[in-house]
Amino acid sequence: MSEEERGPRVVAGVSGSPGSLAALRRAAAEARRRGAELLVVIAWEPPGGDFAHRSALGPLPTATLRLDAGRRLLAALDAAFGDAGPGVPHQGLVVRGTPGQALVETADRAGDLLVVGPGCRGRLHRWLFPSVARYCLAHAVCPVLALPPSPLSCELASVHRRIRLWLPLDARELTEGRS
Repeated sequence: MSEEERGPRVVAGVSGSPGSLAALRRAAAEARRRGAELLVVIAWEPPGGDFAHRSALGPLPTATLRLDAGRRLLAALDAAFGDAGPGVPHQGLVVRGTPGQALVETADRAGDLLVVGPGCRGRLHRWLFPSVARYCLAHAVCPVLALPPSPLSCELASVHRRIRLWLPLDARELTEGRS
């Protein structure tokens, strides 16, 4: 069966984060607009990676880890759409590997659309966890739609930083310019 006969696909990764849920909602809207199938991907790896998992004294069975990833995928779908579902034909895929690699390997057709969320913006987090969106933009063979961070999430991150650093916080700052 050729690529055209299989129909268009929109691929979105989920982790349960607010950014990935926003990407999932946008991917469903794009699938609806294009008359495409929605592929929802969650990537998983053993804690510490494959080498650490193999060399651990009492590693968790990989079936248990995969099942847990499947539960997180279902929870993300429920958080994004509730009982109604995305409103388009969809499939959930549980893929072993890093998130960026799993998404790029799933969105392997030129006619696919890959939708990725903004991810975390903190310096330490970026250093420890490379950007999935950057990986996808650099390696995908299909168009990639990278969502910008929500202005509200940026403000919330600022509030968290101020609280963590014990800086004064005036509640009026949070409501200025909002009505």
